Amino acid sequence: MSELQPHIRCGKEDAARYAVLPGDPQRVERVKAFLDDPKDIAFNREHKSASGYYKGVKVMVVSTGMGGASTGIAVEELRRIGVEAMIRIGSCGALDKKIHLGDLLLVNGAVRDEGASKAYIDPVFPAVPDTELLIEVIRAAEKNGFPHHVGIARSHDSFYTDREDDIDAYWAQRKVLGADMETAALLTIGTLRGIKTASILNNVVEYEQDLENSINEYVDGESAVSRGERNEIIAALEAFVALEAKRNA
Repeated sequence: MSELQPHIRCGKEDAARYAVLPGDPQRVERVKAFLDDPKDIAFNREHKSASGYYKGVKVMVVSTGMGGASTGIAVEELRRIGVEAMIRIGSCGALDKKIHLGDLLLVNGAVRDEGASKAYIDPVFPAVPDTELLIEVIRAAEKNGFPHHVGIARSHDSFYTDREDDIDAYWAQRKVLGADMETAALLTIGTLRGIKTASILNNVVEYEQDLENSINEYVDGESAVSRGERNEIIAALEAFVALEAKRNA
């Protein structure tokens, strides 16, 4: 038995080459429904983990919790046990009126408006996904006909500052498509640590709509965002299958 990582409580014997990273621990159960031979691994704090097989490819599913700090911990500890590629499947609020509920945002860069990535490196360093992995995510979305947009996200640390409307308007005017809390940390740490990373975000709040009501609809199983969650899970898993096929070619 290998030594367990202190926060995710996983060891090398639990690892797969690929990991899907939802924020919400409950979403781990919904990803497991797509896997053959699913197996629970651990549940410590916000980090719930499982593994299984999708089209013969072993994958882990590990929740990161909310925010860049806990995401960074999960990424670092997964790297230590041997995970080589990670895709976030999360939610976002749209900053563009053309992005509807359940549409996917396939992130090609993130504004590092949070603290976790800045703890690693100067803010001028870019938060970008692995090119090969992003291409496979885009191909998976196109192949399956999932409504999607490729563009920039903004990662931040709070929903409840006194200037949220002004902040959203500022970034919307600069063609940022959506906002979340975790993507910038994932992409920045991934680049620095040599991990292939990508982020797929399911839009749960339309631009200039009420945040609290939209999130409550999502929690209650509103159909469009539920479809979006299903679509982002499939896109991530299909991207890993394509990556593994290339590796074995």
